Amino acid sequence: MGCCSDLQGRLPYATLIATVMCVSGVGIFCFTVFRGITLTNLMLENVFHFRLAWLEPTQLGLVIGAASMAALGLMMLFVGCLATGATRRRVYRGHTSRVGGRVTCAIFMVLTYLLQLAWLALLILLVLIAATYSTFKALCNDKFEHPENECINFEMFHFFFPKNTPIDDMKVCNQEATEFCKDYVKNGELMAYLAAISSLIVILSLIHYLMCLSANYAHIRDQEKFQDFQEMQFITDPDGHMTSKERF
Repeated sequence: MGCCSDLQGRLPYATLIATVMCVSGVGIFCFTVFRGITLTNLMLENVFHFRLAWLEPTQLGLVIGAASMAALGLMMLFVGCLATGATRRRVYRGHTSRVGGRVTCAIFMVLTYLLQLAWLALLILLVLIAATYSTFKALCNDKFEHPENECINFEMFHFFFPKNTPIDDMKVCNQEATEFCKDYVKNGELMAYLAAISSLIVILSLIHYLMCLSANYAHIRDQEKFQDFQEMQFITDPDGHMTSKERF
């Protein structure tokens, strides 16, 4: 029981919750973005007959960057463990270690703030992509409700297509329309919304990290005052026999 109680006192529960949120969000984001970009690439090749060379490098970069976020979350969990309970009192005894702890927390706070801005921009982009897929879904529903419309016309989205794209390639007809709606739009919309939700989870975890890092910074800074207080107490009452009124 004593061992469990000591372990509970050393666990940074707030940082642990943020880490669980971050790792979960990053995991969902990696899967949905990888799957979503793959579906988009196949849709462009098989339905619209063109290819975007930058999609695959972007896919790889997003997955690697998101996976690095999980590693950063684990590092901040480690910093939180060092700044919690008895571990903080043992690790941050000296002046140099306390300065190093405060600098580490400050660096992670700046990094977390910048990452939060980046994920916010990514969330806005994913919402726009999800809205585009929802528009495509509405066009598909309109075609199925009106079978006399043989094709889905995408001329209104001409800015999505490369220059000099033939008008016929902006129309999806017959079997291609069925494949476009059922195989690509339906799954692509789901992946886009899940990716947006996972990005929101990561942003919330980063906000949580900022609060935890700020608290850890304050705890490490106040550790010096606590250390001075303990030294004063030891000087005035080395045997620990004085009452609180006599001591103060």
